[in-house]
Amino acid sequence: MLFREDLLGQSKKAADDMSRVAGLDNQGIVGLQRQVMREQDEGLERLEETVLSTKHIALAVNEELTLHTRLIDDLEDHVDVTNSRLQRVQKRLAILNKRAKGGCSCMCLMLSVAAIVLLAVIVWLLIKYL
Repeated sequence: MLFREDLLGQSKKAADDMSRVAGLDNQGIVGLQRQVMREQDEGLERLEETVLSTKHIALAVNEELTLHTRLIDDLEDHVDVTNSRLQRVQKRLAILNKRAKGGCSCMCLMLSVAAIVLLAVIVWLLIKYL
């Protein structure tokens, strides 16, 4: 991770700048200015690399978020469909439950049918053998 000092260099005071220039002729001052400009250019290049890297990371995060948003939307659609199906089944079960409570249960109905069949067989056997 780059810090401000890494990119811009240590903060310098005006007195330090003056001491660097003291004793230099015009050519020396121009050379010092070129050196400072090269250092600034290098710092800007490092800053550009950092900004580009951050941009690529931000784009990748954006793509991930877009994908996750799509997946969540699809999941929400599936949950809605499943919920509506579940509500229909619950309504049908409630109706069936009311019918079962209101009249004979299925077991009573089947026992009655079995008893009628058994009685019919007994009556048929009595008629046949008497």
